[in-house]
Amino acid sequence: MSRASIAPAHPGYFADPFVLRSGDRYYAYGTGLDGQQEPGGLAFEVLSSPDLRTWVSHGGSLVPVTDEPRAYWAPEVAERGGSFYMYYSVGIEDKGHHLRVAVSASPLGPFVDQGLNLTPDEPFAIDPHPFQDDDGAWYLYYARDDLTGERPGTVLAAQRLDDMTRLVGPPVPVLGASSEWQRYQRDRSMYGRVYDWHTLEGPFVVKRQGTYHLFYSGGAWTNETYGVGHAVADHPLGPWREPQEGPVVLASGLGGLRGPGHNSVVRDGQGQDHLVFHAWNALGTQRELHIEPLVWTSDGTPQLALG
Repeated sequence: MSRASIAPAHPGYFADPFVLRSGDRYYAYGTGLDGQQEPGGLAFEVLSSPDLRTWVSHGGSLVPVTDEPRAYWAPEVAERGGSFYMYYSVGIEDKGHHLRVAVSASPLGPFVDQGLNLTPDEPFAIDPHPFQDDDGAWYLYYARDDLTGERPGTVLAAQRLDDMTRLVGPPVPVLGASSEWQRYQRDRSMYGRVYDWHTLEGPFVVKRQGTYHLFYSGGAWTNETYGVGHAVADHPLGPWREPQEGPVVLASGLGGLRGPGHNSVVRDGQGQDHLVFHAWNALGTQRELHIEPLVWTSDGTPQLALG
């Protein structure tokens, strides 16, 4: 029998979670701390665990880029050559976000920003996700605003990542909105006009049995419309196709979850995949960390193992 409800893996606010496995430990990073609570404070809380079940907080992990108030969103960390690279966005509240990279010798930080705006030509870019292919090439997936499609809003793009600190070539389109469930808000004022705004964000890619699988979040992160969809491709840059329409991986109501989304995937030492995501608590006052085993159906669709 499936569980009636899914409990959070750690108390407290922990949005947009990402988990890195490094050595025999796991490290979770999330949106929450902005480093401005106290002088010299660090942004992005980092947790560690030996088993994906028991987590300990180590406080903030990123040295803020400025003393001025800023919003720090959605960190992900890649390990290469003994260094750890943190990708994230910085903006003023929900405006003007750009992607940046910081480096540390430890997964616990402190991560130091490298002074690089990775997306200087974008009016808005969030949710960076670094992915390494089997041939060693790195790619960075992210969400950006695009007003040219039939459903204007936030879409997904990707670029080659060179030396972990530079994006190569123009953004390659990955996915745009194609369905009503991806609607963020009707009559939203953006860029001097009013749009029926749609949102795709939080991209995350894994390769399983020769196929590239893209997880993404759609809808409005603020409410029950939020969920996780799934697309597949034969190359990291696509073309991507969605075998099934809808939030087929996560949706409100599953295991009692409310507005689940912005996921990552981590594989444990036994080869088991786990879905890492956030969902609202019952009072709707904070987004909490969830980690659940992930299984793949016979047709290649990822699902939570709730039995």
